[in-house]
Amino acid sequence: MSNGRRIEHSAEHAEVAALIPWYVNDTLDDGDSRRVTAHLALCAVCRDDLAVQQRIYDAIGAQPVVNYMPAASLRRLHARIDARAAESSALAVPPPRQRAAPALSWRTWMAASVAGLAVAVGIYAGDHWLQSEQLEPKYRTVTTAEPRPRGEVIRAVFAPTITLVELQGILDEAQLKIVSGPTEAGVYSLAANSTLTVRASLALLRQHPTVRFAERTVPESESGTSP
Repeated sequence: MSNGRRIEHSAEHAEVAALIPWYVNDTLDDGDSRRVTAHLALCAVCRDDLAVQQRIYDAIGAQPVVNYMPAASLRRLHARIDARAAESSALAVPPPRQRAAPALSWRTWMAASVAGLAVAVGIYAGDHWLQSEQLEPKYRTVTTAEPRPRGEVIRAVFAPTITLVELQGILDEAQLKIVSGPTEAGVYSLAANSTLTVRASLALLRQHPTVRFAERTVPESESGTSP
C-alpha cells in the first residue's frame, strides 16, 4: 500500500498522467509511449484515468447514425392527408338521406368542417417539417468536417473538475475563445482570438493537465505560419 502512495505522489506519476491523452490518441513518440505503458503496469490510478480518457476518445470518434424516412413512409403519410381531407369534405356536405331529417344548424357543420381542415393542415405541416429536417439535418458531430462553427480551429475536451476561472485562464493564455460547446461528449469548439498561430495555441493548451483532448480542425495552410 505504501508503494502505491509513493507512485501516485512521484514526479514520474505526474508526468505520465499528463501524457495519457496523447497515449490514447497514439501521438506519443516511441520512448514516451513505452514510458507510459511501463507506468500503467504499476499504477492503478493511471489505469483508471486511461479508461476514462479512452471512453472520451471513442465518443469523439464515433460515426453519427442518421436514419432517413423511407419513401414508402412518405407515401403513407400523403395517403393519410388525402383521407383526412376526404373525411372533412364529407362532413361539410350532409348526405341526401339526412336532408329529410331535422337539419343541423349551419354552425355545427361549419365547426365540423373547420375541425377537419385543421387536422389535415396539421398533418401536412408535420410532413413538411419532417421533409425539411430530412433534407437539412441539424445534427453535428466532432467528426463532421463541414459545416463547423465560424472561425473554429481547435476542438478540445477539458477535465470535468475544471472551474470556469481555470478554463478562462487557459483560453486566455492560448489566445483562444469558445465558439460552441460543450457537446454531450464535453467537446468545445475554439477559435483564434489573436494572431497567434494554431500550432502555438495547441501547444499551450496541451501543456495543461486539465486539457484531456485537443486537436486542430483546420489544414496547415489555413492556420498561419508555424512559429
